[in-house]
Amino acid sequence: MADNGVYAMVITTCANIKSAKLLAEIIVQERLAACVQLIPIESVYVWDGKVCNENETLMFIKTKAVLFDKLSSVIRENHPYDLPEIIRLPIDGGLPEYLNWIGETVQAP
Repeated sequence: MADNGVYAMVITTCANIKSAKLLAEIIVQERLAACVQLIPIESVYVWDGKVCNENETLMFIKTKAVLFDKLSSVIRENHPYDLPEIIRLPIDGGLPEYLNWIGETVQAP
């Protein structure tokens, strides 16, 4: 079984599917993630003192925890938002073969 703490899921959102697909392709091409899932969502949030309600695309990015800083930089450089959501969640378990696939697919640290 893969070691706990080795893998992570990074979450971000984009304003639409087009910008999310472009960002996902950059991330995967640079081998910073093995997989990026794109999910349409509706977000309610406060921005500049106002309550906003917008359609967005949620991105689940499967990677190695050690690649977080580089992945975060790539997201910021290519993200359409001034302040993108970038959250890292540890993956503390999962199907060992799937976790190994992540490890084999992303670039070596």
